Amino acid sequence: MSDASLHGLDAFAALIRVALAEALGVEVNTIQLERPKNEEHGEFALPCFRFANSVGNNPAQLASALADSLDVNNVSASAVGPFLNFQIDRTALARKVLGDAGAPGYGRADDNELSIIEYSSPNIAKPMHVGHLRSTVIGAAMARLFDHLGHEVVRINHLGDWGSQFGKLLAAWKRWGKEVELETDPIGHLLKIYVEYHNQEECDPSLDAEAKASFLALESGENNEERRLWVRFTELSLAEFQKIYDRLGASFDLLRGESWYEDKLDAMVEWLERKGVVEDSDGAQIVDLTSEGIKTPCLIKTSHGTTLYATRDLAAAKSRWDEFHFARCLYFVGSEQKLHFDQFKAALKRCGTDWWDKLEHVPFGLVRFPEGKLSTRAGRVLRLSEVLDRAVELAREIVEEKNPDHPDKDTVAEQVGVGAVIFHDLSHARNKEVVFDWKEVLSFEGDTGPSVQYTHARCCSILRRAARAAPNPNEVDSALLADAPELWIAIGRFPGSVREAAEKREPMILAHQLLRIASAGNVFYREKRVLGTGNEKLEGARLAAVDALRRTLSLGLGLLGVPAPTEM
Repeated sequence: MSDASLHGLDAFAALIRVALAEALGVEVNTIQLERPKNEEHGEFALPCFRFANSVGNNPAQLASALADSLDVNNVSASAVGPFLNFQIDRTALARKVLGDAGAPGYGRADDNELSIIEYSSPNIAKPMHVGHLRSTVIGAAMARLFDHLGHEVVRINHLGDWGSQFGKLLAAWKRWGKEVELETDPIGHLLKIYVEYHNQEECDPSLDAEAKASFLALESGENNEERRLWVRFTELSLAEFQKIYDRLGASFDLLRGESWYEDKLDAMVEWLERKGVVEDSDGAQIVDLTSEGIKTPCLIKTSHGTTLYATRDLAAAKSRWDEFHFARCLYFVGSEQKLHFDQFKAALKRCGTDWWDKLEHVPFGLVRFPEGKLSTRAGRVLRLSEVLDRAVELAREIVEEKNPDHPDKDTVAEQVGVGAVIFHDLSHARNKEVVFDWKEVLSFEGDTGPSVQYTHARCCSILRRAARAAPNPNEVDSALLADAPELWIAIGRFPGSVREAAEKREPMILAHQLLRIASAGNVFYREKRVLGTGNEKLEGARLAAVDALRRTLSLGLGLLGVPAPTEM
């Protein structure tokens, strides 16, 4: 990205890095700026420790010397011990950020890379439960972030629609399946008989044999009863999943379940054999990974001749590489699958591929009930649809209380309720485990999604009540807005937070920045009267500021997948 296309504070940071690189005689990309611990010292800081020895000074002396000699347009430098701090001229800050945030495409980039993002990936014939929320909303948010940064994004839903569990489900259906219940509540009934299978399998050994026979029949490729049932269960599941995706704003370019690679599995095994990495182990086929530091081998085929999850993931990875030649392929899958991803990536490395390291498992902590892990086998499942319905129900009660005359309470309740659930998830660190607590999830006070949505709606209200439209930022006297640096710093850090969130695969970074922006916005329109100032130029400047705030919040919420109501 060229410096000319940089937005917000990133543009000032680029100027500072260039000046520092020239003064220190180093490459620009070696200059890493930080945020000062005390933001009263400035917007950026350079720790001088790493550069001091090369110029013959101690860090404090170097910081002082640089503060005296650097000349950066609209930026002042000052030394605080070993740190060199930079503060942007307040009028220049307001002018730059207002102009950037007040125009479409704030923070957009032109990275021009192809990124595959695999996310959600629920299992067919099982309900989407609260545990699926993380993969779905994190993956969808990351896809939007990469798209905003100029990537060609291919969104893939790798449905769990194959494997031995379907043999178990088919065996369960033959024993306990009921057409009437399937038509009334398809996913509920399939879950019920799946749980019954696991309740009965220990005391009835014949169930295991029936399940294996059913899966072998399914893998045969013939148009038999097992295949027809599997197709039916898949169609019923997809219809239920789509209802959830519509509410969460999640979309996919490709629905490619494990079964999509069924006709590629034999070719995959043959390819592995040609690469000389397949070994026999008690009738099973494995790839030994001890040379890669992994003690557990990658199992390719069981002794019964059936394929496994790893076989299908290997086939999927190779198929995607052959089709897309991606810059990266990200898998948003729970952290408990770390060994699996280590194994199949190591297997591809052993095959001598030059793209195995473009595959990246992006783990996340699981959602748990206070009493333990979610389990479809045990039937302890909190359906995601139930979570969203309850959130919307509570949101509607609040809307009814706060704004009883709202013309469309149902729509805003859906926006606020679903938005609260999404923002709650994304405002937590991705790799931390989340205990699902209703009080925390559905809190409408403090650092929450509804609080950011309310700030956006308040901006919309101010703009509606104004006697005129917000002026073009280029027509505003930025000196009139120089007294609100906290607002411009918060909005000005938005582009950097988008890029950092993408690079670290961490939507929490953007969620927290939106909270800072909303907080600064609340202070701005509480302390600075926007309408009725009696000063036309001042009112116009502040209207432009409110519009820039509205645009930034709308954009940021949209990137996270959270609706931005115009009235609450």
